Amino acid sequence: MRLAIDSGKLLYTLGILFAAAALLYFVRDVVFDLSITVKAALLLLGFVALFVAGVALERDVLDVVAFALSGVTYVVFAGYVVVRYSPGETGTFLLLAASAGLFVGLGYALRAGIPTPSRRTATVALGGLLVVSGVLVGADALSGGVTYDVQTNESVTVSVPEPETPDRYPYIEAEIGAVTASNPSPFLRALDLPSLSGCLVGPTDHPQDSVYVDTDIQWDEDTIGASTTKSYAVTAELPIDPNRTEPKTYAIERDIDCSAERPEPTIAIQVGESDRLD
Repeated sequence: MRLAIDSGKLLYTLGILFAAAALLYFVRDVVFDLSITVKAALLLLGFVALFVAGVALERDVLDVVAFALSGVTYVVFAGYVVVRYSPGETGTFLLLAASAGLFVGLGYALRAGIPTPSRRTATVALGGLLVVSGVLVGADALSGGVTYDVQTNESVTVSVPEPETPDRYPYIEAEIGAVTASNPSPFLRALDLPSLSGCLVGPTDHPQDSVYVDTDIQWDEDTIGASTTKSYAVTAELPIDPNRTEPKTYAIERDIDCSAERPEPTIAIQVGESDRLD
């Protein structure tokens, strides 16, 4: 039995799959440095543009390919809005219901016979969508991205707790500074705090010199609203000998190497680019 495979349709299918993969990569917020709002708008405009192209095309199955790409773009748009805007259960239901109504309506209109626009009309419409997209991208670029300011205290003093297990080195969590994130633009943007690490330099009574440094940001907080400033406390888990009876003070310095020498116990803080994994 020989399988009849239409090579043209096979290539069209592969093109649609690659387009879907490209859209999914686009919404991962690791390329182009666009705001969440503008990315969502571009996806919606892309859906409209591909649908218009599908209506205008009358050659072979290119109209079907354009409609398929349009549908895939809308699915990615809807998923992106749900994930990034977190509209809640009611909002998600309304979006899905409206999307169902939209596609049923478009399908009915196509079956009923939408007047095919002329090539000139379709070109003007697509050009208008392209202009709107360019304006959005330009406004996004000019409005500026999220800025981060890391401030650390000059020192921190920790008290000796009652040890639960003798001869163990307990860790005391202490606030050593703050990270401030500012979004000056009128668009929702991704929140990506800089990575922080630390170590102990100078005289220390602990056999390990690494220090765990973190912020009090919520685990699912990954966006910052338009024209918004947020501040997050920076904390460090500091080791302290349970045999001590007096509080201990650590000096805090930024951007020094862990091999640096200091006459007093010092927390060396290193600030990286971001915690997000590409």
